Amino acid sequence: ADARRPTRAMAVALAGRVAARRLPSAARRHFSAEPKLRVETSNGVKTLIFNDPKRLNAWTEPLLFALRGELASAGEAADVKAVVITGTDPYYCAGVDLSAMVSKPMWPTALRRTLIDQNTALFDMFLSFPKPLLYAVNGPAIGASVTSATLGEGIVASEKATFHTPFAALGLCPEGCSSVHFPRVMGDKPAQRMLGPEGWKPTAAEALEAGLVHKVVPHGELRAAAQAMAEDWVAQGKGKALASAGLLDKYKAANAAESVALADAFLGPGFFAAQAAMAARKGKHGKAFFFRLVRALRPLWGMGLPRAGSP
Repeated sequence: ADARRPTRAMAVALAGRVAARRLPSAARRHFSAEPKLRVETSNGVKTLIFNDPKRLNAWTEPLLFALRGELASAGEAADVKAVVITGTDPYYCAGVDLSAMVSKPMWPTALRRTLIDQNTALFDMFLSFPKPLLYAVNGPAIGASVTSATLGEGIVASEKATFHTPFAALGLCPEGCSSVHFPRVMGDKPAQRMLGPEGWKPTAAEALEAGLVHKVVPHGELRAAAQAMAEDWVAQGKGKALASAGLLDKYKAANAAESVALADAFLGPGFFAAQAAMAARKGKHGKAFFFRLVRALRPLWGMGLPRAGSP
């Protein structure tokens, strides 16, 4: 019985560090008059605008909830022929806020299952969307906001855009099908530069040259350029790129496998070491101590975890 107490305490602390301190659902809905996702529709094109600039448009639970709802609606609406996704300046999106994936403290085995299921569902949402998706990247894009954008039919980027997938620096692994998709669209060397230890963060011009984006425009012309491109797609009857190439099942399988690897990495010693080092560099010594402690006690709280790679 004594051995279980530190295990339970560590499990609660581990999940608590990444869980949101949530308001009741009614309070969340009315917390701000400004929607986290703005919606505009014109000439058969629905534009979804991440609208949480104070949090750099990170994918929080309210924003992801709204995004799922709007994509589901757009997928069924007869008058919507294409969707543009963009952000409120200065950022496009700072990636997933982990509190959107993990809503409450839980045992490590349950946390792992939640991470697998939520990450798989997140990228399947983009893969399964039945109409053309155009991403208008208006500024820095990080993590999942980069990998998800590459799964659409095209990316038009502002000259201010950058693309950063710092998985290796975080002690994590590629996600969003990037382990197969980045080499396919850019080649092995640029893909490894972005996904590996170098953590290359290409500018819009560099991303265009590498084949990650399809067009770069002056910042002030981005929205108009995206609208024009999407309307042109509608006129052409453009279909889904991955489905047309016969790659959808392969990418869904890659997403499922990456989600398992990501959950294992998140609960692995490399992630905690990277988090501790990052906190120490920022002078957050209490946080650094916490992650060092979690890493040291992993053999105890991780006893019940499945073998890495198990679905």
